[in-house]
Amino acid sequence: MAMKQQGRKQYRSMQGKAIDMDMLRKKNELTPAVGNVRVNARGDELGPGGQIIRKREDVLKEYYEDNPAMPDEIALKKPESIIEPDQFNNKAQKNQEDEWIEDENGDFVRRGDDD
Repeated sequence: MAMKQQGRKQYRSMQGKAIDMDMLRKKNELTPAVGNVRVNARGDELGPGGQIIRKREDVLKEYYEDNPAMPDEIALKKPESIIEPDQFNNKAQKNQEDEWIEDENGDFVRRGDDD
């Protein structure tokens, strides 16, 4: 399957100047990034004097060795002690019917309450 070649992205500034973002990224690839992380714009780790200690590819390779993308899936059996929803509803209705009765006024009272 052939990949479509993407053209260079050119943006226009407010002053009407054309800016090629891909060229700008490529040009500043080895420039140290701003911040407290010692990396360049490409992602290489930098040491004293801006020397490259580890390349970006090595950093990514080490990361993905330690952190696999997808954990192994483990199939779990359904525990037998779980009450199915139908069983729960039937049990609740049975308990409810046993505890409450209707008196002569049409009110529901607990079984055994003689008021």
